[in-house]
Amino acid sequence: MYTIAALYHFTRFADPDGLRPALRAVCEGSAVKGTLLIAGEGINGTIAGPRAGIDAVLAHIRALPGCDGLEWKESFSDTPPFGKMKVRLKREIVTMGQPDVDPKARVGNYVEAADWNDLIARDDVAVIDTRNDYEVAIGTFDGAIDPETSTFGEFPAWWAANKDRFHNKKVAMFCTGGIRCEKSTNYLLGQGVEDVFHLKGGILKYLEEVPEADSTWQGDCFVFDNRVSVGHGLKVGPHQLCHACRRPLFPEDVKKVEFVVGVSCHQCIDETSEADKNRFRERQKQIELARSRGGEHFGS
Repeated sequence: MYTIAALYHFTRFADPDGLRPALRAVCEGSAVKGTLLIAGEGINGTIAGPRAGIDAVLAHIRALPGCDGLEWKESFSDTPPFGKMKVRLKREIVTMGQPDVDPKARVGNYVEAADWNDLIARDDVAVIDTRNDYEVAIGTFDGAIDPETSTFGEFPAWWAANKDRFHNKKVAMFCTGGIRCEKSTNYLLGQGVEDVFHLKGGILKYLEEVPEADSTWQGDCFVFDNRVSVGHGLKVGPHQLCHACRRPLFPEDVKKVEFVVGVSCHQCIDETSEADKNRFRERQKQIELARSRGGEHFGS
């Protein structure tokens, strides 16, 4: 059984690049794999491995400057969610492209999962899904507004074009694990919105804690590992990934003529050139060759 830890923490790192070697070493030495992003504003990522290994990595992160209050969400898988360990230096740990946004200064009001349904049922509350369009497509809260953004960096422009829709409304926001809402709620407060709320722990905490019979969540939640999606109780969902465009696919999508394993799906077949597709075909060939030799190619 693999323990999966999803985490983020905003803090100020004077030399984020200097923290990478030791962080990578403790991950590799603890048989932990996944992705950790580190920037001047903090750390973000999802890792998986044995219980003792995850505990060792979390202890190391909590010892980093300003990270003693680190929180994380755990789930479990009987197959390895990641194939390798990546520790990357980034400009932002979640890219919004707004240099004045600072979650360390202030954020919206946190709402516990148990209280979320009552809040979003109110007539004076507008509920906004801050995730990307392909994530929203497989699941969201009943009645939530989809900004139809392909990246988080598009959210400020969407807000500027739509803010008049929310005049005299309280705004409740949510995302997968909570990190986007740290920035988006700070952004809205800076734009003059007075009453801003966000789901503490994100969708993952809600699906973990709220019984399905009481839930207003519809569908599944996209996750950035080999599980692809999870549902209530954090059970693995029915989706698989198109390894050409990295979007989730429903079981019926893989039966469509546009779907070619590792090469294309109905969502991306017109987005890539023939040269791209030939490159994807060669990659898929290498994946299948590795399998035939008894190896395993993660991400396949």
